[in-house]
Amino acid sequence: MEIRLVQGDITEQDVDAVVNAANSSLLGGGGVDGAIHRRGGPEILQECRALRASHYGAGLPTGQAVATTAGRLPARWVIHTVGPVHSAAEDRSELLASCYRESLRVADELGAATVAFPAISTGIYGWPMDDGARIALSTVRRASTSVVEVRFVLFDAAAHAAFERSLG
Repeated sequence: MEIRLVQGDITEQDVDAVVNAANSSLLGGGGVDGAIHRRGGPEILQECRALRASHYGAGLPTGQAVATTAGRLPARWVIHTVGPVHSAAEDRSELLASCYRESLRVADELGAATVAFPAISTGIYGWPMDDGARIALSTVRRASTSVVEVRFVLFDAAAHAAFERSLG
């Protein structure tokens, strides 16, 4: 598998699947989640509402992943995953790693060859960027997957630099 780092906008990635750093409601929010819902259009929200009405009445649990259409995005699918909120008092790194593993598992089920990830949990959920990059890259490298390209799409230069250090 090839791992690429890109500084830019995840909603502009021409890949099979874009991973959304969602909140458990699956109904949109801020950051990456809001951007994906805004650019992808109402089709994504419609499928998310259907998921809430059927399998995820209480919301998508942290560390799990589920797919919907990508609506108006250049991707075919959006894989929604809920990252953990960082805690100095509790080690939640396994939940963060699970987001990456579960997203790749769903990508394999879909037949996706190319997947774009954001830096999950490093925004409003407060995960330190260097540690988030380390967990993301080590988890993806160890994953058993048919995905041929994983693209980490980092919003700014600082995030890109943190991932470059961890990719080393």
